[in-house]
Amino acid sequence: MKGVDMYYAVKVLIEQGKSIAGIAKELGIDRKTVRKIRDKVSGIGVKTPVMIKGSKLDPYKDEIIFYIERGLSAVLICEKLIAERGVDITYSGVKKYVRKLKGSKHLHIPIVSPPGKESQVDFGYAGYFNDNGKKVKVWVFCMRLGYSRYDFYELVTDQSVPTFMNCHIHAFEYFGGVPEIVKIDNLKSGVLHANFYEPEFQHEYVSMLLYYGSHPLACRVRKPEEKGKVESAVKYVKNNFLKSLDTKDLNIAKKRLIEWMENKCNMRIHGTTRKVPRRAYLEEEKPYMLKLPINRYETYVIEKRRVNNYSHISFKYNYYSVPYKYIGEEVSLKAGRNILRIYSQDYTELAVHPLHNGAGNFITNETHFPSNKKRRNTAYYEQRCNSIGADVLRFFINLKHNKPTEYHRLIQGIFSLRKLYSDYKINAACKRADMFGCYSYKSVKRICEDGLFETSNNTDISVTGGGYGNDLRVYDELIGGAE
Repeated sequence: MKGVDMYYAVKVLIEQGKSIAGIAKELGIDRKTVRKIRDKVSGIGVKTPVMIKGSKLDPYKDEIIFYIERGLSAVLICEKLIAERGVDITYSGVKKYVRKLKGSKHLHIPIVSPPGKESQVDFGYAGYFNDNGKKVKVWVFCMRLGYSRYDFYELVTDQSVPTFMNCHIHAFEYFGGVPEIVKIDNLKSGVLHANFYEPEFQHEYVSMLLYYGSHPLACRVRKPEEKGKVESAVKYVKNNFLKSLDTKDLNIAKKRLIEWMENKCNMRIHGTTRKVPRRAYLEEEKPYMLKLPINRYETYVIEKRRVNNYSHISFKYNYYSVPYKYIGEEVSLKAGRNILRIYSQDYTELAVHPLHNGAGNFITNETHFPSNKKRRNTAYYEQRCNSIGADVLRFFINLKHNKPTEYHRLIQGIFSLRKLYSDYKINAACKRADMFGCYSYKSVKRICEDGLFETSNNTDISVTGGGYGNDLRVYDELIGGAE
């Protein structure tokens, strides 16, 4: 009789009132041993000895610690021990051993997602890669389905809103279905650029998800466990795929990532579910996913601009008008294939323009300007001219014919003469200028100033009244006043 059994036997016999000698004789042990056991169990009962069992990984403890310090996951550590050391061990055993070496963590109640209910998304920094000879920063986008742990990954060179939305679309198409909810990181966490959460970007993101029948759900502040599945996915792709990647060529890395997803990531036995993600998805989750629409959602370029003093914003080397009261303010633009939409800070639509393929062009809506700045049409000018006199109207018609690109400014100058001269004098001056083919503001003004409209209408006499037969245009050029 050994160990705990002996302790219990001695304790029971003592309680039955047997003597030390009787117990020693019955159990075949020394009386001193009986006394020692009696003294130990008296009043405190029998304590079961703690049996410390060693692990078969103990001989590799230092090596495992080295791998942990290098950032290797339990999956890679398990693979290395099997391949390089020939250790007969399972992934779950390595995971428990690694967790023990790292220390305990706070307990969280696991969140169980029904099939097709939820996906979680996040970005993880992947480092620098070479993109067609250029060194660029790269991030890895991840979407993980909450039930099956079926993963989609994509390497991208920015975290802009169009990229973020395109990654969602690619993930939906990879799954062949859409989850009911997409859980994103907290609004202030900084995983995405902060401007993603400004109203216009949030509106566009929600519009995209609604098009697919899905809805966004933001995690609460300081609740990382709410998106723990995707955080594990990001760690997994970093520690497994990226650390084992032997190239920095971005195009090659993207192809390798697809192969890794197809052949390893989604075909492994998941450590938590103990199921193969792809098989679990196809057999258990896909029937509950929302169906993809026939046409893919069209994404847009979304940028900010400040309205210039001309009441226009610039986009791809062209200029598009905005209502003049927004001069100096920051607005947002959303450009699709053919249409440009401009929004205020509260996401009120300010303007819609067709996109122009050229460069340096002004695409202007006249209603965006104040009444005193609007470009007038021909009918407006004809009406004002006729209100002064019929000869002014005739002068305007010929002015427009001779100077089709300048007549707006010149006729405005004629109108301004009403501040100094009567309509009769202006009408007579325009008649004389028209007679001599002098279609300029300075000519009409000079005729008014010098009273030349009262000179004989003989075309052989100069409008200057000097008796010279020179054409008035020659005179204008001589004094530098031709326009």
